[in-house]
Amino acid sequence: MRVRELGVVPGDLPTGRLNAITDVPGVLVGQTTLANGEVNTGVTAVVPPDFAAGLPAAVAVGNGYGKLVGSTQVDELGVLETPILLTGTLSVFRVADALLSWLLARDPSATSLNPVVGETNDGYLSDIRSRPITAEHVFAALDTASAELPAEGNVGAGTGTTALGFKAGIGTSSRMVGGGTVGVLVQANFSGTLTVLGTPLRPPIEKPAPEGNSCMIVLATDLPLDARQLGRVARRSIFAMGKAGSDFSPGSGDYAIAFSTRRAVVPMVDTALKEVFQASTEATEEALLNSLTMATTVTGYNGNTQYAVPEELIRNRGR
Repeated sequence: MRVRELGVVPGDLPTGRLNAITDVPGVLVGQTTLANGEVNTGVTAVVPPDFAAGLPAAVAVGNGYGKLVGSTQVDELGVLETPILLTGTLSVFRVADALLSWLLARDPSATSLNPVVGETNDGYLSDIRSRPITAEHVFAALDTASAELPAEGNVGAGTGTTALGFKAGIGTSSRMVGGGTVGVLVQANFSGTLTVLGTPLRPPIEKPAPEGNSCMIVLATDLPLDARQLGRVARRSIFAMGKAGSDFSPGSGDYAIAFSTRRAVVPMVDTALKEVFQASTEATEEALLNSLTMATTVTGYNGNTQYAVPEELIRNRGR
């Protein structure tokens, strides 16, 4: 169940129709899932509209212990020119190469492209050293991307991830604000104590957190924000990890990538960003909780098991 179905409503702002990143007009999500015992991993693709023309974008880094391909050019130019793909740590470079092949096939005249690919370490539940992601898996995620509600939990890049003592995965949410939409998609894989609307909830079975804990956050909006403002909004989404219970471990790579689908000549004034910041924090908190409540128990690599969060632990913890 999504967390709202369990009686938990993070924040006050209204959600979009799907309560998902795909509520932002034109944004598509596609996923490829590999789940066959020893291998539990995949690819999640966030495809912005008209990305090839370049969109305002920014990257925020909570802790830089990770591999985010393409981030320095986004920082330097404030522009995103490709889809954003997520996967497992050691498959990042194969995914980036496949994304580049997909982009070159779309534009025979291209001579410089900056593929953006993020990761979290799913090695506790998946044979990460096998690097099982192929170009065909990447192409499938991109070619099947749609504007429907993205699948959550054990899918795509979240197939083998864990967070806050439980099985986690992909989660998404959105908020309506200022005449536009802020949508978030997360790949949750970090340590800490699950916290629901301020209440810490410990697992019934305590066990050490797997190593390689990280979180990828992708934030989309159709509000007229420039790259500097998107950086401010992205940082607020990382703050939301603390609301969900992250301990911000030194071994965690916590990144947020924010982009706007509008190339505004005149961006919003900074004094109007208060509710946008609120939307970023609320949507990220809910997306993180959805990544947990939509996941199911997995026994994977070397017989390692990560249990799903029990519904009764969360039900009716909020408004």
